[in-house]
Amino acid sequence: MGSTERAGRKEWIALGVLALPLLLVSMDVSVLYFAVPFISADLGVNATEQLWIFDIYGFVLAGLLITMGSLGDRIGRRRLLLFGAIGFGVASVAAAYAQNPEQLIAARALLGIGGATLMPSTLALIRNMFHDPKQRSKAIAFWSAVMMGGITLGPVLGGFLLEHFWWGSVFLINTPAMVLLVVLAPVLLPEFKAAVRGRFDLLGSVLSLAAVLPVIWGIKELAAHGMAALPVVAIVAGLVFGVLFVQRQRTAAHPMVDLSMFRNRAFSGSLAANTIGTLALVGNAVFLTQYLQLVHGLSPLKAALWSLAPSVLVGGAAPLATALAGKLDRAYVIGGAFVLAASGYGVLTQVHVDSSLAVPLAGAGLLAAGLVMVMTLVTEAVVGSVAPERAGSASAVMETCAELGGALGIAVLGSIGTAVYRADVPSNLPAGIAAPVREGLPAATAAAAHLPAQLADTVLATARHAFTHSMNVVALVGAILLLTTAVAATLTLRGATHTTAPAEAPTPEEADLAPTA
Repeated sequence: MGSTERAGRKEWIALGVLALPLLLVSMDVSVLYFAVPFISADLGVNATEQLWIFDIYGFVLAGLLITMGSLGDRIGRRRLLLFGAIGFGVASVAAAYAQNPEQLIAARALLGIGGATLMPSTLALIRNMFHDPKQRSKAIAFWSAVMMGGITLGPVLGGFLLEHFWWGSVFLINTPAMVLLVVLAPVLLPEFKAAVRGRFDLLGSVLSLAAVLPVIWGIKELAAHGMAALPVVAIVAGLVFGVLFVQRQRTAAHPMVDLSMFRNRAFSGSLAANTIGTLALVGNAVFLTQYLQLVHGLSPLKAALWSLAPSVLVGGAAPLATALAGKLDRAYVIGGAFVLAASGYGVLTQVHVDSSLAVPLAGAGLLAAGLVMVMTLVTEAVVGSVAPERAGSASAVMETCAELGGALGIAVLGSIGTAVYRADVPSNLPAGIAAPVREGLPAATAAAAHLPAQLADTVLATARHAFTHSMNVVALVGAILLLTTAVAATLTLRGATHTTAPAEAPTPEEADLAPTA
């Protein structure tokens, strides 16, 4: 199969089928935002259990991405996709009908396992279906748009379902789509395995899990609770296991990750750019959500609906990036996209307590549009710079870096914001009020609800001004980071090779392999 073979109608329809699992997996990150109060009331969830219900999905997903990407390269990407779809559908039903917090946490963990099989499989299959670089760029632009759309639509869909059904509906909505995927995938999606599979590296899988999970957990704990010994120990332990994982990949006869991929500037530079982009996007989302709800006083559903406004800019970002990359060295397009995103952060430095909603939404729109352009191009570069048989593991590495970037966005930008906020809170507040106000805007808002009206107004005004100032400082730091990355990405990726010759086609037995469940 030559690299110039163009995809036909079947492949483009198949791309729509691949959008189903991608949309649902990305929505599952944010669909719980509105459901937690209902779940807490029904199942008697305490604060610790609530955190685990939120976080276990992302922890398991991040920890298993590399394992599942490598497994798909060996047993077949369509087969792994189908296994994942069945598992995700069954876990969704289990979550919807959970009778206690423990069952729900376990079901969310199973959803994370299913999500880890689905995400690298979708991107790797795109690499197999679209051999023409221009068509592949368009397909990955669509993939990027669907992923961002799922993250954005999750809270809105969750709010809509909770207004009409019980909390389990936010999970149950997954099942019909997964059934449709299981029916259509064998007909429309090609199977692909690496021609030389080798024995699966079980030790490497364990080491990758031991490296990723402690680091992600430790970063999130530091972001949520500040400096503490246990999260730091967890991060150090994860880094040690990371070194052992790399050493294992160097010495294993059949490694999970081909380390030679990192010698390609298009691959390694794109991974770094994607990590920084995710950091900037997730870090801003934390502040924007609080600003809309706690400064402007919007309900969660109204805040989610207003958050759709930047989609006007975001919708055309991925196709624009693809079109520009067809005419220019994509390094310059990526650098320009980072500058566009930095301008969004520039707008956010001008947000105040009494600002019109147009100001933060315009800033968020510019930021998201620029970063979607970056993510579209670096995703295509990562997938296109490796041979087809390595597409699954390459996709998994990229998505693991994105998970790490998201955690760093919350931790780094969140910590900067917290430090600025606390520095702005006056030290002469009445006893009993200072502690919750210094904790953050959510705690200050909750404390103000139990105070006399005049004192409550003073507390809220103080907390909102401090929070908005912290948001401005974080935006300034973000703008500087993105401008620096724009220069570094342009210099690193300029003239880099983004496409590679296709490997030999799989054997007929591999190509015709029927997926089993």
